[in-house]
Amino acid sequence: MEFHPNIFLVPGLYLSLLLYLGWKQRRGRESAETFILGGRALTLPAFVATLVTTWYGGILGVGEFTYLYGLSNWFVFGLPYYVFAALYAWFVAPRIRDQTCLTIPDQIGSVYGDRAKRLSSIWTFFMTLPAPYMVMIGFLVSWMTDWPLGLSILLGTVFSMGYVSLGGFGAVVRTDKLQFVLMFLGFAVLLGMLFVNVGGPSALAEKLPDSHLDPTGGNSYSFILAWWLIAIWTLVDPGFHQRCAASSSPETARKGILVAIGFWFLFDLMTTLVGLYARALLPDLQTPALSFPALAVEVLPPFLVGLFLTGLLATIMSTIDSFFLLSATSFGHDLLGKDLLQKVSPAARIRIGLLVTACLAFFMALAIPSVVNLWYVIGTLLIPPVLWPFLMSLSGKPMVRVRWVLTNLVLGFIVPLGWLIAGVFRTGSLDNPTYPLGLQPMFPGLTVSAIVLFIAWIDRPEPEFSEL
Repeated sequence: MEFHPNIFLVPGLYLSLLLYLGWKQRRGRESAETFILGGRALTLPAFVATLVTTWYGGILGVGEFTYLYGLSNWFVFGLPYYVFAALYAWFVAPRIRDQTCLTIPDQIGSVYGDRAKRLSSIWTFFMTLPAPYMVMIGFLVSWMTDWPLGLSILLGTVFSMGYVSLGGFGAVVRTDKLQFVLMFLGFAVLLGMLFVNVGGPSALAEKLPDSHLDPTGGNSYSFILAWWLIAIWTLVDPGFHQRCAASSSPETARKGILVAIGFWFLFDLMTTLVGLYARALLPDLQTPALSFPALAVEVLPPFLVGLFLTGLLATIMSTIDSFFLLSATSFGHDLLGKDLLQKVSPAARIRIGLLVTACLAFFMALAIPSVVNLWYVIGTLLIPPVLWPFLMSLSGKPMVRVRWVLTNLVLGFIVPLGWLIAGVFRTGSLDNPTYPLGLQPMFPGLTVSAIVLFIAWIDRPEPEFSEL
């Protein structure tokens, strides 16, 4: 497609501001706590802005799912995350802020030892690889410029990694404040124009298939349940942990998450409505993942198209930069650590992790250029091994023997991986696998994790006399 030059004015200004904010945050020789957590001084407004933007990077996937399945988007990608985020706010967030640990592997290792820390750092490294969001930024840049997808992914990767490497967590928070405003502003402008030109929700409903107004979207309940289980990711999400640990107080962490849920609900309402408008006005769209930008070009003047596309870029890049830092931290701080690179500063070790993360995520994005498939694979394989070891470590003391934690960290990954491979092997495709017993890999993964936990609880060490 050829675009009016005015479309690129706002995106160009936005990218320049990102570099400025990242460079402004740069300091000298940073400590690990400063580079990873920004000195643990995150205020409530900053906490809300950075959490809302970071947790909503899959904007093109949301557009695709809404275009294909309608209101089901909210029941799959909205409601379950509110539930688990609320549980996190009340039961997990204050405990994290009261701890001195910087990361989830730090937390697990502080209770269950160095081997548990190393194993969990591998899973959190892969859990936070920004590959799904690099695919999205690649699709969007390629669509805007007509450049090859691989080149578009590479440029988005290099740019996002650049300002993170300059300022660490502080740079991420500073840029997230700008991105928070842009993501809401872009969708508000597009919705306003749609209301004026097309009509409100009642007029929209008349133009949609019945399935798009069904909460299931025509999908099976087992399909919906599988995505609800993936929402458990919230409880072990390194981004949540990082922001809670960086907050100025336990109360800031709890309140911040509850306020963020309100903003997610508002943004979900906006994105779902826009996705439904896209289905109604562009029924023959061949690439549903691009339904949002395609609709913007259809109804907005060039300058406002640029503003909306900037909002999309901000939504995606706010997650890419956070995931870059999280994954690099898992590699440079948790996996390598000062034991392996004694003469290298904490920030330098994390910058080494940034390069490793960028390379691996880039090739992963090229190998599986599907946002939904990447989400599914990462969530399915990496939630079961980490879930209960992390939650139990929040007590601050061993509740089960270390051997069972290590067992779960291994079997919780191997079992769903084997199930996934078996399903893909039967059909030769990740798009339509046939799993043994008809069960999604998440189910056997969580089942074996529950069995290990049950055995571990029976075999738990006897309390000391002073604890009786």
